[in-house]
Amino acid sequence: MKNLFLILLLATTAFAQRTVIHANKLFDAKSGHTLTNQYIVIEGDKIVSVSGTAPTSADNTIDLPNVLPGLIDVHTHLTGDPFHFGYAELSISTAQEALNGAVNAKTTLEAGFTTVRNLGAGGYSDIALRDTINSGALPGPRIDASGPPLGITGGHCDNNLLPFEYHVQADGVADGIAAVQAKVRQNIKYGADVIKVCASGGVLSKGDDPQASQYTLEELKAIAADAHRLGRKVAAHAHGKQAIIWASEAGIDSVEHASYIDDEAIAVLKKNGTYMVPTTYLSDWMMENMAKIGFPEIYRQKMLDVSAVADRNVAHAMMSGVKTAFGTDAAVYPHGLNAHQLAKFVKYGLTPAQALQTATVNAADLLGWSSRIGSIEPGKLADIIATDADATQDITATEHVQFVMKGGVIYKNEYK
Repeated sequence: MKNLFLILLLATTAFAQRTVIHANKLFDAKSGHTLTNQYIVIEGDKIVSVSGTAPTSADNTIDLPNVLPGLIDVHTHLTGDPFHFGYAELSISTAQEALNGAVNAKTTLEAGFTTVRNLGAGGYSDIALRDTINSGALPGPRIDASGPPLGITGGHCDNNLLPFEYHVQADGVADGIAAVQAKVRQNIKYGADVIKVCASGGVLSKGDDPQASQYTLEELKAIAADAHRLGRKVAAHAHGKQAIIWASEAGIDSVEHASYIDDEAIAVLKKNGTYMVPTTYLSDWMMENMAKIGFPEIYRQKMLDVSAVADRNVAHAMMSGVKTAFGTDAAVYPHGLNAHQLAKFVKYGLTPAQALQTATVNAADLLGWSSRIGSIEPGKLADIIATDADATQDITATEHVQFVMKGGVIYKNEYK
């Protein structure tokens, strides 16, 4: 009885713990406007109120200059890095992937990204990473994890680096309608939150063409139908125009990269309400660092070709009204630099506030998590970041985050 009373006392004390953040400026992600002199009251992991009136009591009050919702990157590879491309990838075990992920998750969180969608990892290492972070044993962002991406034999998401006698295929390889349905179900069995599918060729793969479609329209429809029936969304790696169109017509929720999108594909995405997730900052980083990191020759020309057209095409799609969510392909450039892509979106023609919305309310909508994250509102998780400068005036402020709270827990505070 005594132990029960102690447990109830501790639970009551924890519930009563109130943190108040006083924001000199607060970005309202839903409206795109900036509010001044706001008080955010947090109990446990949730926001309970936001107003211009100071609360009468608090256990802890924190004064912050420029407050934003925790940022969201819907295309990461936390278990990878930009220093093991090509044949160097063969030296990385699944265990090493998971350990790399632990380091990269902390870096990503401290950069202000409190939620990510991880689209592809070997051996379900991102599932293990997600579960370990959720247990509280590791610091890291909230992860919507895919496990191994689905791909055709010999395609972008297969392993084409070893000769025939090794008989090696990537974890997610499946050909034909029955096989892709089985693979979707297998990924879900082992914990996938989202299904990743490689609908076109890619850059970081040997022997394929980024503009060539890989899965057929019928296979993509089967993948989307099974995933949706089982409560999972689908993301399609799709550089080429045909793959973009087929992914959207198949009912897939987002097309990643979209490097060769044109007016026809734009019209299809707008008709179907499909999200586009451009990943263009990586090209800038790669052009500056290709020689330094020893980028493999087998991928070099493809990287140059895609980089030459992607900015222009995705900027046109974005300004044509295609729904856009923020994703960066982190791991093709070093983790923690994710926010640099926001400046690219502003360069394309978005206002800083619109760019921030791609990484907050839009990204939350794509994930299906709008009731939980994406804006600072009562009832939502207390995912809050702060910067010295006002990001709605200078978007590069997001590249220097000084305060990070995820679910009511402070992971970084340079204002102490």
